[in-house]
Amino acid sequence: MRSVAIKGKREFEIKEISEPVSDGKNVIIDVKKTGICGSDIHYWVAGEPVGLVMGHEYVGVVTNPGSREDLKVGDRVTALPISPCLSCHACKSGNPQYCIHTWDNATGLSLTNPGGLAPKMAIRPDMVVKVPDNITDEEAAMTEPTAVGLHASRLADIKVGDKVLVVGGGIIGLVSAMFAKMEGASLVVVSETNKARGEKAVSLGVADDWMDATDPKFMENVMSKTEIGFDIVIECCGNAKAVSSSLMAVKTGGTVVLVGVSIDPVSIPTAIAVMHELKLQGAIAYTKEEFQTCIDLMSSKKIDMLKFLDSVVGLEDVQSSYEKLTSGVSDAVKIIVDPNK
Repeated sequence: MRSVAIKGKREFEIKEISEPVSDGKNVIIDVKKTGICGSDIHYWVAGEPVGLVMGHEYVGVVTNPGSREDLKVGDRVTALPISPCLSCHACKSGNPQYCIHTWDNATGLSLTNPGGLAPKMAIRPDMVVKVPDNITDEEAAMTEPTAVGLHASRLADIKVGDKVLVVGGGIIGLVSAMFAKMEGASLVVVSETNKARGEKAVSLGVADDWMDATDPKFMENVMSKTEIGFDIVIECCGNAKAVSSSLMAVKTGGTVVLVGVSIDPVSIPTAIAVMHELKLQGAIAYTKEEFQTCIDLMSSKKIDMLKFLDSVVGLEDVQSSYEKLTSGVSDAVKIIVDPNK
């Protein structure tokens, strides 16, 4: 079957891979939609690992339920892409997202388990979640990034009236901003280097304002909006400049939630964190409960994820879509791939 795989730095190729075969356990699905994630972009930029078929935000139709007796052929499903061991402290505490094995065979994030940039997938049965009929394929394919934003906002412990800065206006940043407003933040601001994305955050209604991260008067603008700095900063970029600006923009004793991931080490001014007694909170993925919560929120129409969708493309347009998402000028934040298109 046709798939899109990493060929080199910033380069994909269309290549043939074997269709998944039932082993009696894994659930086999026909993929309907797959989202492009910010973490996917890191792999594409680095060009490694070569041969990786990405796509860990997906929805599909069951063609073989494997060991899942509650599933039948034709059911629509999505899934957590992780591969936790279920026996370590993290797993037993309900936090499989930081199990040391959770990414070993992660769907679309490991060479051993091709993702949704192909028309068929094999999925670990205990990670599969049914999709309600009143959720579209496009919405279901955005469950994963929605859960990342929910997890980040929960770890931020936002109180009613808090002023929140979200650094980065990609899909994770916008979803985090959306949940910050839902938690009762009195002011939500998005910091961006891309004017189009900054303005989009405001026009979509998830942010009250946006700030140019490259503005020499950035800190002056922070203080004009808050007087003492933001109560909470949710950092969704992962690079040194973004993390450093987060530490400077939060008030003394405030909280910085680090959601952005960098493949390479970053240098940051830890003296600010020490002198201001900041709380630095890492945030990786989400719990299984949070994943299900996002499906429930979409099903009950408490959140509208379709407003974030920019376009649906086929496999032939994956390369150009990644280029668009990293252009620095486009306002696109969420592009979904239809591997059958």
